[in-house]
Amino acid sequence: MKISTKGRYALRLMLDLALHNNGELVRIKTIAERQEISEKYLEQIISILNRAGFVKSVRGAQGGYRLAKAPEQYTVGMILRLTEGSLAPVACLEDEENVCHRQEECATLEVWTRLDNAIKGVVDHITLADLVDWQVNKVNNYII
Repeated sequence: MKISTKGRYALRLMLDLALHNNGELVRIKTIAERQEISEKYLEQIISILNRAGFVKSVRGAQGGYRLAKAPEQYTVGMILRLTEGSLAPVACLEDEENVCHRQEECATLEVWTRLDNAIKGVVDHITLADLVDWQVNKVNNYII
């Protein structure tokens, strides 16, 4: 599994909004400059996040974006699945029920199931708030 730039940038965009989650609106241009990402590409990504209700937008000269919920309410998995689709390592694990006709005799399914569980165990248990804490600690350790 390889996460695309869309998924990675969506996570960085959401982290930027979480780091600046003080009630003020944040402009895409500002995020693009801080994250060194194309403003046009971020506009495409923020559109996906906005349609899904992950962010709130305000149009106009004083407009911008903010998180729709508290950083604790977003997991890395939520954000990546929105932009990447399924994170399952193989097609037979993408749906709730595995309908593969070979599943009873497939020894490799155990590998893929364990890998899928490991991925979920990471991305579904790290929140945006965790990332904020990690970022703040990195900055503080860098300054010292």
